Amino acid sequence: QAQLVESGGGLVQTGGSLKLSCAAPYRTFMWYTTGWFRQAPGKEREFVAAISRVDSTTYNNDVVKGRFIISKDNRKTTVFLQMNNLRPEDTAIYYCATAQPGTPSSSAGSYDHWGQGTQVTVSS
Repeated sequence: QAQLVESGGGLVQTGGSLKLSCAAPYRTFMWYTTGWFRQAPGKEREFVAAISRVDSTTYNNDVVKGRFIISKDNRKTTVFLQMNNLRPEDTAIYYCATAQPGTPSSSAGSYDHWGQGTQVTVSS
């Protein structure tokens, strides 16, 4: 079973940056597609970004395009989410998750394994 460990969350002011990390076991990292989701209080879980395991093609929610960048480091078997120009509405718990290989999906139901989440809070 995949063990995903997120880190890098915290408190930041509007306009600031954070970089989230999602560490995964080698086999999980090399086989599965990885995505980032977020969930704010009282709201449904929302797709943020995903990266294909095959060719590292990235997919982003329109609300974060131009601000958030997903990437991965094969040597560290880690997927990153660089978040720039943060806004108060970005405040949420951020989760990484893995899905079967293929074109990354924006649907949470397509992802099989989830990390424990990391809190991101953006103050105004």
